[in-house]
Amino acid sequence: MKIRAGIEVSGQSDIGCLRKNNEDSLGYWEPEEDEDFARKGRLAIVADGMGGYEGGQEASRLAVDTLVATYRDYDGNDPQQALVEGMQAAHEEIRRYGISHPALQGMGTTCTAAAIVGDALHYVHVGDTRLYLIRDGQITQVTRDHSYVSRLVEAGMITREEAERHPQRNILTAAVGTMPELIMDSPGRPEPLRPGDVIVICTDGLWGQVQDQEILEAVKKQSAEGAGHDLIQLARQRGGPDNITANILRLR
Repeated sequence: MKIRAGIEVSGQSDIGCLRKNNEDSLGYWEPEEDEDFARKGRLAIVADGMGGYEGGQEASRLAVDTLVATYRDYDGNDPQQALVEGMQAAHEEIRRYGISHPALQGMGTTCTAAAIVGDALHYVHVGDTRLYLIRDGQITQVTRDHSYVSRLVEAGMITREEAERHPQRNILTAAVGTMPELIMDSPGRPEPLRPGDVIVICTDGLWGQVQDQEILEAVKKQSAEGAGHDLIQLARQRGGPDNITANILRLR
């Protein structure tokens, strides 16, 4: 697929050091036609599957494929609505698949999808895959984790530092495909973007081992491809207990 000028894109995924297979999936898509590109821009997705050996792998793959297909086929002029419909379609597809494959009961996935349309960032988010925005030497976590410890942090019961070491930090409060109702974050207005901004979408296999400041430093020093490679190696050096995935997009 041809990537239009104006952006540097790197999507990388690694099995990590302890897992037998990679249950993460990632995707990048942009339309062929200029008219469609003006409406839909660029789409980047990261998903972290759960539900055992095969279930997690299938759930994350279905989430990415369904989101891309729904976004691609959307007729309207509202990228945010296209993302919302894509996430809902992914949720229903995974639930259908789980029902028709009883061995995969309980399969589900986190999923964060971002669309860059013109100079605006739209996103939808479920789970604890993270979307970061890096600008002017600062890194900001745009999404909030749908997790038990994140709720404790928001309630002021523990600090962010304590959350990183909390024994229940992997318990999610929302996922795609697991419950009948889907809980997703969808902002009311897009985030304005500037040239030089970097967007990082990554799974907890990365942010769980690497500090936000280290993500910032890696991205500042080099290309998107080099930054992704270095961050994955850093997560592996620290034990790599989970699959490690990052989609990095730098605006020219």
